[in-house]
Order: sequence, then C-alpha cells, then structure tokens
Amino acid sequence: MPAAKPIHILDDDVDYLKAMKRLLGVHGLQVKAFSSAEEFQKQANLDDASCLILDIHLGAASGIDILLELVRSGVTTPIVIVTASDSDAVRRAAVEGGCDAYLQKPVSAKVLLDVLRSVATSKIEPR
Repeated sequence: MPAAKPIHILDDDVDYLKAMKRLLGVHGLQVKAFSSAEEFQKQANLDDASCLILDIHLGAASGIDILLELVRSGVTTPIVIVTASDSDAVRRAAVEGGCDAYLQKPVSAKVLLDVLRSVATSKIEPR
C-alpha cells in the first residue's frame, strides 16, 4: 500500500505547529510544518501533500496572498484556512480566493479532522 501524502501546515506560531503535529500524528497522519512563508516557498512541494492548512497572518506575509498565488499557479491541493483573526472580510477573501474550508482558531480536533477528511477524501489515510 502506498504511503499517504502528508498534510502541509504553514503557520508562524511554532507552538501551534508542534501541537498540530502531535494532534494529527496521534490520528496516524503525517505532517510537514513550515513556520514562515519563505520556508514554505523554498521547501514545500504541494504535489506531495494531501492538503495545506494555511494561517492568515504570517508575520510580514499574508495567507490570503499565498492562497491567491497558489490558486493562480494551478495548485489543486485542497487548502484549509485556519485563523484566529476571523472577520467577514477575511472569510469572504478566503472563500472567494478559493480555499476549500475556512475554520476559526481554536478549532476542535473533531471538527478539524472531519474537515481534513472531507476536503482530501482519498488523499488522507492513516499510515
């Protein structure tokens, strides 16, 4: 059986990344974590990802800008926006920009896992 593709996470909060790696790992999922837009752009390969969890505020970078860039470049990997800075404007920009799901932090493990399974149905399977 081929190995499942990892979930990529881009968030500038290192503690959040660690927590997400633990949470998803407990559920048998692989994670590749990126703590900056620069690191993500240099190292991420979305062809090797089941989905991308993307934060909105990434220090100097904007998750919305990254979302738009990925969609424009033809990336088909599902993108889930997870943000602590929820507003109608941000939500609208994310949805209109092409995200597959939009969640507000803190998000429960059950909701997150349900969303991940629904956006990447056949791509996310336990190791």
